[in-house]
Amino acid sequence: MKNSRIATDGLVLLGCGKMGSAMLEGWLARGLPAASVWVIDPAPSEWLQNTGVHINKDLPSMPAIVLVAVKPQMMADALPSLRDMGNAKTLFISVAAGTPISFFEQTLGEQTPVVRAMPNTPAAISQGITAIVGNAHAGAQGLDEAEVLLSAVGEVVRLSEEAQIDAVTGVSGSGPAYVFHMIETLAAAGEAEGLPADMALQLARATVAGAGALAQASDDSPAQLRVNVTSPNGTTQAALEVLMNESDGFPALMRRAVAAAANRSRELARG
Repeated sequence: MKNSRIATDGLVLLGCGKMGSAMLEGWLARGLPAASVWVIDPAPSEWLQNTGVHINKDLPSMPAIVLVAVKPQMMADALPSLRDMGNAKTLFISVAAGTPISFFEQTLGEQTPVVRAMPNTPAAISQGITAIVGNAHAGAQGLDEAEVLLSAVGEVVRLSEEAQIDAVTGVSGSGPAYVFHMIETLAAAGEAEGLPADMALQLARATVAGAGALAQASDDSPAQLRVNVTSPNGTTQAALEVLMNESDGFPALMRRAVAAAANRSRELARG
């Protein structure tokens, strides 16, 4: 990982749970020197203690980047301790859900460069996707630096405004749970049709994983891939007539689900 600012001034990781650990593992695998990283975590894992990074030690006075990965409910206690790094060149990147850029500006100073990011849980196996948006003080350079760091755990997209983060929450942030529930319900439906429970789950899990991989690898749109496997008057068409029903099928259900998640994200941001 090429970043002269980090090599010179250091990177601070505030919180090293599942998401923080996944990112750190990705950075180290890409060549970031362990000696350039300081981690603050109240309960460092055994894995973290064997990485060679600085753990719960005195921080650089003005690190290049502080990546905030603590739980949202811990933010009010954790962030003020870094106030001396605000209003300067240190870039703050937050992956904490429900915490707006304005909170960082109020806590650290209005001129603090801040990038807000919304990753999702597949980042834990470097298969995630993260949306980012920055304030004016972060600028293009801050977004570039954030993208380099966050690409260690998957794809990165840039938003045009912070308000879009709520829609991202509804689609990709909460989205893995929708897919996990689909696996559950697909397996249960298979079991109801006479399959053994373990076989139904194996079939459902592999089908969803394989279809997702095909959608990623193919140049065809998801709609075209659907058409490709749907024979006229066949079994798939019979199922899709149920799933694609405009009143009570996937279109209406998914629209309500994503809207519910996005609205809850807006409520959390308002406190």
